[in-house]
Amino acid sequence: MNILVLHGPNLNLLGEREPAIYGALTLAQLDARLAAHARRRGATLRARQSNSEGKLIDLLHAHRKWAQGVVFNPGAYTHYSYALRDAVSAIRVPTIEVHLSDIAKREPFRRVSVIEPVCAGRRYGKGADSYIEAIDDLLARGRK
Repeated sequence: MNILVLHGPNLNLLGEREPAIYGALTLAQLDARLAAHARRRGATLRARQSNSEGKLIDLLHAHRKWAQGVVFNPGAYTHYSYALRDAVSAIRVPTIEVHLSDIAKREPFRRVSVIEPVCAGRRYGKGADSYIEAIDDLLARGRK
């Protein structure tokens, strides 16, 4: 299975930005951990990051025929980007929304996701393991 891991805004600052909330792993370390996990499970993973809403949409479009699953952390775009919601819906590739932190226990605006309704699932609050669980969810779906 081919899996696209897509990281949204500010995730390039992992390890620096609020490590008490987002953890000490850098983005490169997170991507390496995810790639190793996917490889062990027999999957191929491509990881990409952008701070730009339009670039994230372009990446979803560009990978729609390669990927059989998407693990997507839209960052703050989660709460208001109908353009990303429409892109996830349009590509018709099972997508799992992920967040490092427990968004249900954070500020009220972070509890709202406009992207969740078009996703196959959602994982959050477990740091890097949120991504690992999302990869495993996609692999389980692929075996059905």
